[in-house]
Amino acid sequence: MIIASIPALIIAAAGHEYAHAKAADLLGDPTPRMMGRLTMNPFVHLDLVGSLAFILGGFGWAKPVVVNPTHFKDPRTDDMIVSIAGPMANLLMAFIGYIVMRSLEFLHLLHDESSLYLVLFLIVVYNINFAILNLMPVPPLDGSHIVMNCLPFKWQIHIAQFSMVSLIILIVILNSPIASHIFVPLQQSILRGFESIVNLVL
Repeated sequence: MIIASIPALIIAAAGHEYAHAKAADLLGDPTPRMMGRLTMNPFVHLDLVGSLAFILGGFGWAKPVVVNPTHFKDPRTDDMIVSIAGPMANLLMAFIGYIVMRSLEFLHLLHDESSLYLVLFLIVVYNINFAILNLMPVPPLDGSHIVMNCLPFKWQIHIAQFSMVSLIILIVILNSPIASHIFVPLQQSILRGFESIVNLVL
């Protein structure tokens, strides 16, 4: 299971961070390019502790891409675009992985007891988990950037002061039964959406 998780983790983390870096670069911020983050090389993006947490617990983190919003023409809007680029990239990669899995099943080239099936399934699930986790409105996750850019600046300062507390609360939630009641229904809804789309073709 752990061995099968490695490709999924690499794809999810590298794709997520590359999407952030690429979006920032396209919107005029050279910071990610200067720091060597404009690459799909997983070793540039992976965090050791975050990777182990993801493999063992299903949720973890990669090295965050540093962005300087002062380079953007519209700092608030552009920062929101950069923030949402990572989770959207994860959903896209999950969907592609699901299409590959279902297509191979349709062609009778894959069965649900094979190692390849497990690898493809984990690529789908890990990417969905990355997207769901990062869209949570909890600092320093991507969702918090989206929410904070919609708030007055003085509110942003107050919320930022509690980022460490909110991160601890998030860790507690992820290690409690509450997590299954939040993430599993969202995960299943996304998978059902993928299934509905693919079934139109297959």
